[in-house]
Amino acid sequence: MGSVTGTYEHSIDAKGRLFIPAKLREELGDTFYLAMGVDSWDRFPEKFASLPVSKSKDMRSLFANAVKCVPDSQGRIVIPQRLRTYADLGKDVVIIGVHNRAEIWSAARWNSEE
Repeated sequence: MGSVTGTYEHSIDAKGRLFIPAKLREELGDTFYLAMGVDSWDRFPEKFASLPVSKSKDMRSLFANAVKCVPDSQGRIVIPQRLRTYADLGKDVVIIGVHNRAEIWSAARWNSEE
């Protein structure tokens, strides 16, 4: 994966679908993961495997709530309700490229953060 860059404003539809722009799909690849607060899913499973069992138990929810995404023919992915709730995503969102990943923010939170 190359560098993931840019800022994209989009809307989540009533079915929880979000359009991923072609440039981002190209940078992220054909398949990618949505996860809660993980900087890079590519390295996460490897790091998780090296943890002692006592510490790995605390990270179960990250795996339980991660979703493998393959955009449909129109470039949309479905964001499950539990992840929309976790990230406080409403209709308007901002997708930002951050080095080796993309982050999805509620538009209001991103605007106040920026």
